[in-house]
Amino acid sequence: MPPSITTVLAARRIPAVPAPMGNSNNSISIFTSVGFQVLTTKEYQNAVEALKPDIVIPLADLTNHSTAPNTKRALRMADRTDQWVKEYFDELDSQGVLNPSKISTFAPILPIDYSIQWEYIERLAEDLFPNLAGLAVYDPDVLPDIADKYANLLTLPRLSLSAPATPHHILRQIGLGMDLFTIPFINTVSDSGLALTFTFPSPSSQPETTDAQPNGPGTSLKPLGIDLSCPSNQISLAPLLENCTCYACTNHHKAYIHHLLNAREMLGWTLLQIHNHAVISQFFASIRETLSLGQEAFEAAVDKFTLTYEPDFPAGTGEKPRARGYHYKSGAGEGKRNKPGWSKFGGDETPAAEKENGNPADVAPVNVAADVNA
Repeated sequence: MPPSITTVLAARRIPAVPAPMGNSNNSISIFTSVGFQVLTTKEYQNAVEALKPDIVIPLADLTNHSTAPNTKRALRMADRTDQWVKEYFDELDSQGVLNPSKISTFAPILPIDYSIQWEYIERLAEDLFPNLAGLAVYDPDVLPDIADKYANLLTLPRLSLSAPATPHHILRQIGLGMDLFTIPFINTVSDSGLALTFTFPSPSSQPETTDAQPNGPGTSLKPLGIDLSCPSNQISLAPLLENCTCYACTNHHKAYIHHLLNAREMLGWTLLQIHNHAVISQFFASIRETLSLGQEAFEAAVDKFTLTYEPDFPAGTGEKPRARGYHYKSGAGEGKRNKPGWSKFGGDETPAAEKENGNPADVAPVNVAADVNA
């Protein structure tokens, strides 16, 4: 791999697909291209030794469900993770895998209360600290407690694995002390036909609402993005975002991408992805610049950003790209994501091929790491 690309090895995608089977004392359940499989701690260590990535996140006992685990389950999560991280270092350090390969280990911090995982965090701070290169944090709200008890851990880079939903969430997590991010919402907004339009710090002039892109009744907040599937873009020769220097904005206009999305050409979503990555890159570059001016300047810019932009992304009205079953596991009662490609004339709307074979769906999120301290 080129030196400009950082490889990160973790057991699950972000956000993870919940598994129907639970974890055991020496393995976790993960979703793969061939369905749900069991990954043992030994197999994961072998993968680290064979792949030699730049960053490794050791196995953590996570539930990956929307509901918080009960106290008994949370205690088991902390105990298992503590044991797995200890085994990870004992095994790979004894074989000389980590240091010669310059593999950086980011220890997982669980999404449970500090009071439940304090013994595990104490081991990280006192026994394993010399071996750590960073922290992989699943819940940034735990950071203030760690800062009070084990401030030495916060001298390490902190990678957020909580999948922030909007730039507002990113700014809040930076305020809590996060440094690096995985940002799945870039994929989500691109697939929805949205072009990101926010900037940081936010513009000085207050935006005006328009009939084409309403921001909601009684509000003058600026949208975080625009829907390129909206008919108002059909004849617009303007770039996706004024003064944006990305490939999509310098070579194409809204009307062209609107046409591509309506024609379901994959190039349309590709150009949106290029643009949205450029907006996020500039967003973090501006954050780093603002942080260099001091904490007060950053907090003032965050407050202004909150007062300028809508709290959520607009809902895309266009169709998403066709999805594949190995990318996504649909939940119980969830409808099919792909519309039928054809149907019987004047009869049943469901294609015979779909009836026979089914139609697995959705697109895998692409994790983007962004560094606010680079």
